[in-house]
Formats: sequence, structure tokens, C-alpha cells
Amino acid sequence: MKVRFIICLFFVMLFLNMNAQENFSAALNFKTEPVDKIDFNETSFSLFFNENLTQKSTIKNTLNYSNLNVNYDLGDFESFQNIDKFQKIEDKIEFSQEISNSTKLHFSVTPMFSFQQDLDFTDFTLLGSFEISQQLNPKTTLSIGAARTTVFGNPKFLPTASIRYTPNDKTNVWIGFPESSISYSNNTRNKFMLNNSFNGSFYNLDAQSNLNNTAKASLSQMTTSLEYERNVDRNWFLNFKAGYNFNKQYKLTDSDNHTTYDFNTGNGYMLGIGIKYKH
Repeated sequence: MKVRFIICLFFVMLFLNMNAQENFSAALNFKTEPVDKIDFNETSFSLFFNENLTQKSTIKNTLNYSNLNVNYDLGDFESFQNIDKFQKIEDKIEFSQEISNSTKLHFSVTPMFSFQQDLDFTDFTLLGSFEISQQLNPKTTLSIGAARTTVFGNPKFLPTASIRYTPNDKTNVWIGFPESSISYSNNTRNKFMLNNSFNGSFYNLDAQSNLNNTAKASLSQMTTSLEYERNVDRNWFLNFKAGYNFNKQYKLTDSDNHTTYDFNTGNGYMLGIGIKYKH
């Protein structure tokens, strides 16, 4: 508990010490993803802000905590009933630098702790990315790069690419890997989004949970979703999301990422709701 408190305090202090906040938001989200014989329910809380350091450079910071509960059907996975709660703390720091009128560099670093119940420094993982974007014309921007990411469960180095097209001030099209989206806003209160993303995570297991040399729980899927955001008040927004998870995988692995057990979860739908404060 002391280690957890110190780490949480560190991230909070890091977040609060970045002053002159020009764009701040806080969000609370709930998500459920039932599949055959297993339900995944996640609660997450995040803080975000961005600041213009100069006319050509910007820094963004997103601090996020998530709690994942896994509910197994009674009698189907009796030996795994104690592997049912996972937690993650991550702090993503992004920096953008304009090097010409049409070219930008983007860097990010994400210290992360992913654990079951007992947190210690062995649960630390460092993720990050590098990207260069080139504005091809006033409406189109091409970006390519590389990232150390958990979109397929355990951390891997992967290439990233996207093309962004903005035909007008109401529509934004973003096609790429690992994320794609199309958003449309018919007025200042409504925003509609169609998203497709490869996403995943992993969690280090407590020593007492180890089965057959199992050290981690790994999850991954491709999610296609329809999202609606409603501005209900000056600074308050409600978010509703519904979608479907394809190729969903939930596995237990050893310390070398070799699979020790595959739950064969199959595909399933996803529902989410959230509330956000923007300033």
C-alpha cells in the first residue's frame, strides 16, 4: 500500500506541477464487455491538459487510472476465480514541435504500472512513440512513426501511420494504424464518431496467483464503435459508446510472454458511458 501511495502521489504531483493550463479536462468512464462465460467491466478516471510552450511547441499530459473486474461464470473457471481484478496507472506525456510550416515532430513517453492487487516497482513499464507529420495540403496531413505499445497485449515495438483529412469545420477523417475515426459535429452540442482501434493491455499477477509459471494476464482486441458526445452544460459533457470487439483474446502468459492458458473468449459487444468536464 505504501508503494502504491507513493507512486500515485508522484503522478499527481507531476500532473499538478505543469502549470499555465490552457485546456483542461477530467473524465470518468464505465465500460462493459461481456463474452461467452466471462464479463469484463472497467472503470477509469483520467485528467488531461495541454499547454502551448511557444508558438511552435505544445505539451500534453494525460494521467489515467483504470480498474478492470473480470467476472467468470461459476463452475467454468474455478481455478481462476482469484484472477479477477486488475489495475493500471499511466501518465502519458506528449510533446509536439513545429519544424517548418508544414512539418511537425511528435514524441510521447508513458510510464505505466500494471498490476493485480499488490503494486511494486517490478510492475513498471515504459511505453512511448515517435512520429513525424507532413501537411500535404490545407485539408490533408500524413503521419508516420513507431511506438512501443500494448495494442496486442504485451508491449511491442510497432510502426504507426495515419492520414488525416478535414473536408470542413464539421467533419474530421482519421485513417490509420492502430486507430481510425470519422467524426461529425452538426452543432456545438453534438458530436458523432465512428471509431476503429486495435487496443490491449497486460497486467502483472501477484505471486500467490501464479498458475503453471503464469506471470501476466494479457488482453487484446479490435474494437469498432459508434460514439456520441453531448454538451449538456457549459463545461459538462456526456459520452455514450456502443460497439463490437473482434478477435478478442484473453490469455495468461509466463514472464517470456509464452501462453500458459488461453480462455478462448471469442467476440462480443461493448457498451460504455462517461462524463467529462472540460475547461
